[in-house]
Amino acid sequence: MKYNSDVEAAEALNKSFQALKKEISKVIIGQDDVVKLLLTAIFCQGHCLLVGVPGLAKTLLIQTLSGVLDLSFNRIQFTPDLMPSDILGSETLDNERNFRFIKGPVFANIILADEINRTPPKTQSALLEAMQEYAVTVAGQKHNLSRPFFVLATQNPIEQEGTYPLPEAQLDRFMFMISLDYPSYKSELEIVKATTSDVRYQVKQVLTSAEIEDFQHLVRRVPVTDNVIEYAVSLVHKTRPKTELASKEANSYLEWGAGPRASQALILAAKCNALFNGKYSPDIEDVKAVALAVLRHRIVRNFKAEADGISVEDIVGKII
Repeated sequence: MKYNSDVEAAEALNKSFQALKKEISKVIIGQDDVVKLLLTAIFCQGHCLLVGVPGLAKTLLIQTLSGVLDLSFNRIQFTPDLMPSDILGSETLDNERNFRFIKGPVFANIILADEINRTPPKTQSALLEAMQEYAVTVAGQKHNLSRPFFVLATQNPIEQEGTYPLPEAQLDRFMFMISLDYPSYKSELEIVKATTSDVRYQVKQVLTSAEIEDFQHLVRRVPVTDNVIEYAVSLVHKTRPKTELASKEANSYLEWGAGPRASQALILAAKCNALFNGKYSPDIEDVKAVALAVLRHRIVRNFKAEADGISVEDIVGKII
């Protein structure tokens, strides 16, 4: 859809955001902040990692999200015996003895990588090129993925046998790490009432793929003042121990800080957060609103932090 101005497009995005929230809330109860971050990532062309104990509706949330967007959806259940070809696809011989590429489940708009930390690094790395280049290479041939393309991965934080923590290089490809907590008492009452009856709520599609791409370009056109960019970049620099702008928390408790992708993600997410809040340009509060989701998986605690029981959330909160 074409708009007469960016202001009109920004208002349309805000209305679409409200409509998306309303539809998703028919199925997902009490996760408003999580839903907002997921939608922010989608309009910023980013990928998301959802972390939470089993039973917090991580998979249902992503399935519901695909239902309100006119996008193709594939779910990949990550297991220890999953191979890269099970994700990307493989070449096979057809009846004429010619090689033909059979596309894997990664060829969709939304990919649910369920329990991504249950598969070995060899298989985890199969997603790296797809997430970064929006293409996969099989037998020397490059195959482009359809746009828009999002990887929404889930993992359980509980230490168990048969899990393989994601390497830092792959974690950095995720725009957000979103932590899901237990629902409140009131929310859980509503969840139990809604899920133990015979009523099933159907969500309707709100946005097409073309509209999503238009809004993605709109987010990138949002103007940002220099002081907001300087704040975001200085925030990232404060996480880097033993550097000029390092904070005392980083020097005391961090082994590694966030890289330049964090600065880029902070600004893009702040732009989208501003549009969701009815503003036409982000301010420092918009950067702060997304800072934890952007930084929590990009900083590495040292032994002192672990020994003292200092969490990543504590460190990021003090730096902000």
